[in-house]
Amino acid sequence: MPEVTVGIGTGFATTDMVLNVGPQHPATHGVLRLRLTLDGERIVHCEPIIGYMHRGVEKLFEVRDYRQIIVLANRHDWLSAFSSELGVVLAVEDMLGMEVPERATWLRMLLAELNRVLNHLMFLGSYPLELGAITPIFYAFRERETVQEVMEELSGGRMHYMFNRVGGLKEDMPAGWLGRASDAVTAVRERLPQIEELIFGNEIFLARTKGVGTLSPELVHSYGVSGPIARGSGVDFDLRRDEPYLAYDQLADVLRVPVRNDGDCYSRFAVMLEQAKVSLDLADACIERLLSLEQGPINVRLPKILKAPEGSTYVWTENPLGLNGYYLVSRGEKTPWRLKLRSASFNNVQVLPEILKGHVVADMVAILGSMFFVVGDIDK
Repeated sequence: MPEVTVGIGTGFATTDMVLNVGPQHPATHGVLRLRLTLDGERIVHCEPIIGYMHRGVEKLFEVRDYRQIIVLANRHDWLSAFSSELGVVLAVEDMLGMEVPERATWLRMLLAELNRVLNHLMFLGSYPLELGAITPIFYAFRERETVQEVMEELSGGRMHYMFNRVGGLKEDMPAGWLGRASDAVTAVRERLPQIEELIFGNEIFLARTKGVGTLSPELVHSYGVSGPIARGSGVDFDLRRDEPYLAYDQLADVLRVPVRNDGDCYSRFAVMLEQAKVSLDLADACIERLLSLEQGPINVRLPKILKAPEGSTYVWTENPLGLNGYYLVSRGEKTPWRLKLRSASFNNVQVLPEILKGHVVADMVAILGSMFFVVGDIDK
């Protein structure tokens, strides 16, 4: 039964309306459904309803060996494919106690940061589009294509790279590739201010994002929100700096962690833009280090049948959208007994009911877009 409330001072009875936004709706940028309870145009309650894309990937992990699961692990967040497959191989290598060649470690870092730039550029272009500004996405895709060219040349893939392997990477770099990667990083860095000026100089964008959808640090901690959304609320935490993996501890002088304290849509967007700049600097540092290293192996020779020893491990990485965790349990077989995936988007979306309450429907579009999620990363 609908809840009926009496409008004070008017004498008219008003009925709260339940509105379904999605699962197929331009405002949701994916098959996500929001069940909104509205008082007029103001949101009284929001219930995110997920599961429309669920593929049961965690069960599929259990019937594929450690080489095969990489092809599944890079698909839940299709904007962060390299970073997602990296977390899985790091978990398996941790179980095996495997040392990875130094060149592979630095090349992994380089590709992870280029992948982060690709991820952020997508949101830097698509978020203004959801607010009515079409031009920035053309600039963002120009920069994405510049980076995609070098990623495709190296791995052969444009979206699902399948370049990580347990013990290193699929193959070595083509001749001259580091120089072309350096040129791509330089070109994107020089043109990024055009996107910044185009968006941050727009008074409509500022009016739609400043002071809208404020997320407190307490809610960040309560819901396990991470990544640029958490740092936009003043939560200064980045695994690359605070619990370094790969060789991030050697780049402490380059790795800046952008933080904003307002916690609104504008802050989340500004943090993501700054993170793209930092990733370009990290990519340059990785290229410089790779150029200084002598030629050597890029992976470890593995047995025909790879089995992880009995036991369990938990490995987490700082993915572009936040913390990704991989809980691997092995019973000594060639397939994992359990591989639990903790994805960033799932936690980030769960906080929506808290920050949408009291806003109007038009602001819902701005807030939802600023949560920077991928629906496949929610549903897995």
